[in-house]
Amino acid sequence: MVHSGAAVALDHYVSQVHLKNFYAPALGERMYAMKKTDLKRYTCDAYSQCRIEDGSTNPYLQEPRVIEEFLHGVEPRYNSALVKLREGRLDPESVFAIAGFAAYVQGCAPGGMRIHSRPLQETVAVTTAMLEESGMLPPPPSVFRGKTLAQLLDSEEVLVTVDPKYPQSMGITNILRSTSIWGNSCWDILINENPSTPFFTSDYPLAIEPSGRAGIVNRILPLAPSLAIRILPDLEQRGRLDLRFANLRTRRINIRRQDAAEINRRIVQCAESVVYFSEDLPWIPAFVEKHRWFKIEPEISRIPQGGGQMIVSTLRISKAAPAKIDQVKN
Repeated sequence: MVHSGAAVALDHYVSQVHLKNFYAPALGERMYAMKKTDLKRYTCDAYSQCRIEDGSTNPYLQEPRVIEEFLHGVEPRYNSALVKLREGRLDPESVFAIAGFAAYVQGCAPGGMRIHSRPLQETVAVTTAMLEESGMLPPPPSVFRGKTLAQLLDSEEVLVTVDPKYPQSMGITNILRSTSIWGNSCWDILINENPSTPFFTSDYPLAIEPSGRAGIVNRILPLAPSLAIRILPDLEQRGRLDLRFANLRTRRINIRRQDAAEINRRIVQCAESVVYFSEDLPWIPAFVEKHRWFKIEPEISRIPQGGGQMIVSTLRISKAAPAKIDQVKN
């Protein structure tokens, strides 16, 4: 949601209403935070975190701030949606608020923009190679010593860069469809009654886990220290737009302590830069340190098809070199 300053808007890419659910009882209106990059620990409020100047403004769209209209249907309903989720009386507005928040993070958070840039880079590289092979591009300059453009791309002597605002524009354009898919899928409602292992959240609170189905990952979305959902995407819903969510299926699971720890492991690994938590428990610093050098990365495959190649992308948690853990402004 937008917060206007003197010159520019400060836009939260993880909504304040989400972060406030992780406020620490011992701190009042603040929570604990820990950076993956340098393990710095601090306390903070929701307003100061996960925000970027003009983060919701997208120049590729006819209405550059159209995402704000979508958020007006999500954020005011978010807390009441969590109450209804706990009580087992979900209605379409509540499902829209939760699934819509997940779709917003996927499309508009810096983590989502980074993740979805890679398939676009690969598509440009493949298309460039095809155009070159068909003689539709001029030869590279002599400085490249006779190498083709395809060879230069493969050797990374020439790099394709993607403006992260472009995948964000695609996420915004398709946000209702993403909301519909996730809201018409299977949800495991994860109840965590283990006070020694509360759920974390992060600056990219949309963790992934294998689904057992090729090319598809489940999503784990922490909603509060004692509440999360696992979304098992139903891709048969891709061709439909149903915001009444007639096909949503749910089951409640009271999880064990070890299950909560496994979910927290994924939340830490999938965070871009910062992990947030509601209790300053002694085991947390070592836990974050152990799992900090991981991120979500796209796994790209090129599949021959006809006279060209089809790009297939899925997601995995990958261990990254320290230098590749991005610093994200909070």
